[in-house]
Amino acid sequence: MKIISWLILCLIWGTTWFFIKIGLEDLPPITFAAARFALAIVILAVIIYLQKIPLPQTSRDWKLLALTGILQFSINYSLVFWSEQYISSGLAAVLQAMISVFGLALAWVHLPNERITKLKISAVLLGIGGVAVIFIEQLQINSWLAFAGCAAIVVGAYTAAHGSILVKAHGGNLHPAMLVFGQMIFGIAPIIIYSLAVEGNPLALNWTWQAIICVLYLTVFGTIAAFWLYYWLLSKIESTKAMMISLVTPLIAVIIGGIFLGERLPIQTLFGGILILASVGLIVFRKKRSTAKYTENADDTKLSLTNQEIV
Repeated sequence: MKIISWLILCLIWGTTWFFIKIGLEDLPPITFAAARFALAIVILAVIIYLQKIPLPQTSRDWKLLALTGILQFSINYSLVFWSEQYISSGLAAVLQAMISVFGLALAWVHLPNERITKLKISAVLLGIGGVAVIFIEQLQINSWLAFAGCAAIVVGAYTAAHGSILVKAHGGNLHPAMLVFGQMIFGIAPIIIYSLAVEGNPLALNWTWQAIICVLYLTVFGTIAAFWLYYWLLSKIESTKAMMISLVTPLIAVIIGGIFLGERLPIQTLFGGILILASVGLIVFRKKRSTAKYTENADDTKLSLTNQEIV
């Protein structure tokens, strides 16, 4: 079930790029994001009420939701949307893949049971290399604003990773739906304020059927279903494994763009994809092996069979 959930998340977040690109033909970016999150809040509020999902009971839980909501939604999403005015989506995808690097380091600080190993480091770097190979033609930086955009994407990747690690470390008692709902409640305010100040009245925009469908898809699947499933998965597996999703989604997005938007799929897509899949295989799909260990006590010797991870 965990592997299936991981694959579903890769597919969902890989397809969101397609719907974002289509939706941006009619809507400005920050208003687009604000509409997506606002609708998700309304739907989640109804779900929480009908299912009687308990609200956080302590100030510590509310502080966690506030902090991680600002990190995960306000800062990360705002920086990503702002940066893509000045850099290519391919370069943004490569830099956003730094989530897995930051997640690896932050897990070592906040999660004592998740060790940094040479294999994990090698796999993460291999995956980022694969993403870079796919977008190698888009990696140029042409201005100081482009450089600032790159730095902003890296900062956003850090805040997204830090938010996930804090949830993993301290949010295990919270229902996934409440996690997503609470984070968006705190995280959406800066996005709405910016969208109203810079992009104007949302009711005056061109709300075509195409735009509405994109908002609905990103709300139901890209936000509610994806983050609900992600937080459930994060509670079941190592954070490093969960964050490897950020390496796979660019590959899926490129393939979908080639199929449905007629975008060119250069030969390096194949080689980059192989590197990404190899890195994922090393971390996510590595097998367990049975190892025979002998333990002795004062009276006799017993044979015990234990399952250990290769790493």
